[in-house]
Amino acid sequence: MKEFWSSVASLLGVLAFCQSILHAVFPPELRFAVLKLFKRLFSSSSYYCYFDITEIDGVNTNELYNAVQLYLSSSASSVAGSRLTLTRALNSSSTTFGLSNNDSLVDTFHGVAVVWEHVVSQRQSQSFSWRPLPEEKRGFTLRLRKKDKHFILNSYLDFIIDRANEIRRKNQERFLYTNSRGGSLDSRGHPWESVPFKHPSTFDTLAMDPAMKTEIMEDLRDFSNGQAFYQKTGRAWKRGYLLYGPPGTGKSSMIAAMANFLGYDVYDLELTEVHTNSELRKLLMKTSSKSIIVIEDIDCSINLGNRKKTSSSAGGGSAPPNEMRGGAGEDGANSITLSGLLNFTDGLWSCCGSERIFVFTTNHIEKLDPALLRSGRMDMHVFMSYCTFPALKILLQNYLGFVDSDMELKSPVMEEIEAVIEKARMTPADISEVLIKNRRHKEKAMNELLEALRTETRKKEKNSTEVEDEEQEKRALENPKQNCDDGEEFEEKSWKKESSAEEDDEDREKLN
Repeated sequence: MKEFWSSVASLLGVLAFCQSILHAVFPPELRFAVLKLFKRLFSSSSYYCYFDITEIDGVNTNELYNAVQLYLSSSASSVAGSRLTLTRALNSSSTTFGLSNNDSLVDTFHGVAVVWEHVVSQRQSQSFSWRPLPEEKRGFTLRLRKKDKHFILNSYLDFIIDRANEIRRKNQERFLYTNSRGGSLDSRGHPWESVPFKHPSTFDTLAMDPAMKTEIMEDLRDFSNGQAFYQKTGRAWKRGYLLYGPPGTGKSSMIAAMANFLGYDVYDLELTEVHTNSELRKLLMKTSSKSIIVIEDIDCSINLGNRKKTSSSAGGGSAPPNEMRGGAGEDGANSITLSGLLNFTDGLWSCCGSERIFVFTTNHIEKLDPALLRSGRMDMHVFMSYCTFPALKILLQNYLGFVDSDMELKSPVMEEIEAVIEKARMTPADISEVLIKNRRHKEKAMNELLEALRTETRKKEKNSTEVEDEEQEKRALENPKQNCDDGEEFEEKSWKKESSAEEDDEDREKLN
């Protein structure tokens, strides 16, 4: 045993002597060149190529590293990995998967398998720096076959970035904005004030015709995925929706459902707080992409009435210049013109951002100027009607917990409701109020709903009869002269007949 250790010691001494000779004979540059040559020989014989993505590029954060980390955290739960980290933020309802330190994960893109490795090492001690770096040096290493490098590398990285942006948009907190009073700016110099957008409305809970609902969802989906289409056709990436109908038919709930469906922010524009067209353009410039710009009750905000009706009521003359303004006067009221609003929705300034949706709502579409309603400004007109039976089924599911089997069993109450709901012309808001009061008692809720529908039907029938009688009275009052002329003409004809009869009798007497 003693001889063995003496042999090992002598061998180590020989190796140390040889190393000192190599360092003395071969300079560092030569050793580096030899090592580089060996690496090239090894890489030329290897089937793989490697790409390093570091967390920090110089002094700036590498956005590609953040995108890869977010992408892998979303796919780690479904992709096989030997070790995963689980994190859950405070007040969060979802668990995030991540790749552990110095562990690897296999991903597949277009049928090509790639390997990601999360490399974490201790950073060497650094001297004084104005911006100290983290103690750990983090990065991802991508390994793929050389033959697949030109095939998927660029497209795969673009896919990761797009996927990461989509995940950020879904996970990020969305906001509801409104323009500041009088055009004032906040502490950051922005003209918009915001609160978190927490509206729970979705297309699943929206009470409207299912066919129309599906059409709107498909149109929104085509718009959000249509960047290439809009670029190819030379159109600004925007779309306009006009929601019109009686009050209480769900126009505001539709806007919230659209925002939740797309994951967009909402900008609620109050036109009465905007003074000039220039201020309106500045508000548009400060809106972000992937947003919905809303003007509710546009017919009540400012005077943008139908110019044709205005000119005809004025005796065929042209409308005065202030007729299209918002009541500008000496008191400093707003002076937005119809032209300014049209340029806001469809002019050159409307394309200063991308992926925007304009939504106007009104209770009286006939009051709006046709120039505001044409395609290119309001591309899709959505009539929010009174509650129909298919929409009532959705309300019953929401408030009373009905399932499809409950509504397929045609009870006498359900059959009568189906027969009378079209005549009652009740809004979803009115029906929801009846259901929410009795949401714990289904039978009572259905009976009260039926009674409410009957009452509204009788009111509508009575009103329609009164309206017909009033119209008949108006027609009679509008044509009194014609009735009198008809009577005089009848009396004149009768007198002529009598006089001709008397003359005939006199002629007969003379002949006799």
